[in-house]
Amino acid sequence: MTTSRPRNLADVLASMGAAGRRLNEIDAIESGAGNLSVCLAWQVDLDPLFPDVTTIELPWTAPGLAGCTVLVTGTGCRLREVAEAPRENVGAVVIGADGASGELHYLAGGNFVRPTSEFNSHLAVHADHVGRRGLSLHAVIHAQPPHLVQLSHIPEYRSTESMNHALLRWEPETLVQLPAGVEFLPFMVPGSQELMENTVRGLREHVIVIWAKHGLMARSDASPLGACDKIEYAETGAAYEYRDLAGGGRGEGVSRDELRRVRDAFGVVTDLLD
Repeated sequence: MTTSRPRNLADVLASMGAAGRRLNEIDAIESGAGNLSVCLAWQVDLDPLFPDVTTIELPWTAPGLAGCTVLVTGTGCRLREVAEAPRENVGAVVIGADGASGELHYLAGGNFVRPTSEFNSHLAVHADHVGRRGLSLHAVIHAQPPHLVQLSHIPEYRSTESMNHALLRWEPETLVQLPAGVEFLPFMVPGSQELMENTVRGLREHVIVIWAKHGLMARSDASPLGACDKIEYAETGAAYEYRDLAGGGRGEGVSRDELRRVRDAFGVVTDLLD
């Protein structure tokens, strides 16, 4: 499965399934944890896959998404099962003209009952990018990669500056893939208005926001699998940092001067090394 932009509903669901499978492989979505959504600003024929329809009130008003279709995993659904059974674990919400309600298309009798409890953050992030930037597709993932979560429990890592230093210092390509680094947020209650507002702000300049003691949210203009790739780079950096801590902190890491050489060689636009 490539990370190229999906061209139709089948492609989008396949990318969602591939992302869910990969997140499960890196232990980032235990049981029903984690959620995934994709906003499509084009007309989608939902009836063949999602024949049942009901009207729902949205947890966040998004008039800028009026007419868009948001594919979203259900509360309690396992992302690892999306690949094999997308109809049973994904629903499609067509945003109404007022942005306050929508038509939920789903398959009755499947695992999907209602959208994830963090649907408010998904909608807000989609609106900020699709509405503000005019994108035709935008993907958002919430996951709980174990090494990133573990680092966020350690006080010395609980800032944007210290977390970026830890993640970027182990593999040169991490800077190329995450030139803006990540944004770190202190602990906020999952699903809260506070978390949603700060996540929207953080994802304007970054593709990943770390939620302290909880997980992260990542976004992509390309595909769900593209967002998953960014998560992998960040989690790999955290795994190296964790192993170094376990080994007594003896690893030298890639120095700032070496990272500047990488920046210059690959033409990376970043302000992390100034």
